[in-house]
Amino acid sequence: MEGILLLNKPKGLTSHDCVFKIRKLIRMKKVGHTGTLDPDVTGVLPICIGRATKIVEYITAAEKTYEGEVTLGFSTTTEDRSGEVVESLKVERVIDRSEVEKVLKELTGEIVQTPPMYSAVKVKGKRLYEYARQGIEVERPSRTIFIRELQLLDDRSIFSGETISFKFRVTCSKGTYVRTLAVMIGEKLGYPSHMSDLTRTASGQFLINQCMSFEEIEDKVKEGTLETSLLSIESALYHLPKFKINDTLAVKVQNGAVLEVPKGLEYISDEPVCMIDESDKCLALYIRHQTKPHLMKPLKVLSITEE
Repeated sequence: MEGILLLNKPKGLTSHDCVFKIRKLIRMKKVGHTGTLDPDVTGVLPICIGRATKIVEYITAAEKTYEGEVTLGFSTTTEDRSGEVVESLKVERVIDRSEVEKVLKELTGEIVQTPPMYSAVKVKGKRLYEYARQGIEVERPSRTIFIRELQLLDDRSIFSGETISFKFRVTCSKGTYVRTLAVMIGEKLGYPSHMSDLTRTASGQFLINQCMSFEEIEDKVKEGTLETSLLSIESALYHLPKFKINDTLAVKVQNGAVLEVPKGLEYISDEPVCMIDESDKCLALYIRHQTKPHLMKPLKVLSITEE
C-alpha cells in the first residue's frame, strides 16, 4: 500500500497519535504525517503511507489555509485556549470593524514571528515545549514568514464586550504559528489575546472536503477498500516538472545513477524533476549537478523494497 491518506484530524489527538492509530489500522510501519497540528486543532492532515513517506518534506513545505478564532481579553501560556491565563484586560471600548480589518491588512505579507514557548522548535538540542514544561524561559529565534491572505470572517460592523471573539481565514507559508498570529492581532488592537479555535482547511492542493474521519477510514479498512482512497505520490508532486523515461533509463534512475541532462530538460536549474517511468510512476527526484551542469544527480530515489 502506498499513497497519501487525507485525514480530517479530530480534536484531542496529536499528529503523532494519528500516525500511531493509522499504523495499527493498516498494519504498516511506513506511515508519517506532513506537518504537526496541535491537539486542539482539527482539519487537513495528509498522512504518507509506504513509498510516499519519502516525499513528506514536499507536502510539509506547501502553503496552508486555516480558519480560526481570536479572543481578545486574556492571553495564555500556550497562546491557545488550552493554556493557563497569563494576562487579563477587559475590553472596555467598542472596536470598529475597520480597525480590525486595518490590523489584518498590516499583518498580511512578509512578517517576523517569534515561535511560542509551547512549540516543537528546537533550541540547543531541546524542543521549546520541554523548556516550557520545566518553567524555563529561553531566547527564541525569530523567523520571517509570509501571510498571503488574512481575512475577517465576521459580518459585524462593531465589536463589544468584556471579551471579544471573531473568526478569520489565513493562507500562509510553512513555519507560520497561527496561535502567535492571534496574539499579534490582539497586541495591535491593544489587548492580550489568544487563539480560541482553529481548523486547517487546506494543505497545498489538499482540501478539507477531500478528507476522511477515523470512522470512515476504519470502515474502508474493514471493507478492504482503503487503498482506492489514497492519492498518488505523483498528485502530491503536482507542482514539480515531470520527465518520462524508458525502461532502460528507469533501471539507472532506480539505482541512483548520475545522468546526462536529457534532451528537453536543458531549462532545469535548481528545481527538482520527477523522473516518471512508462507506467507514470515517479521513481526519483533529480536536480541539476551543481559543479557539472551537463549532468543530473538524484535528490531522492523513491523506489523502495517493502518489508
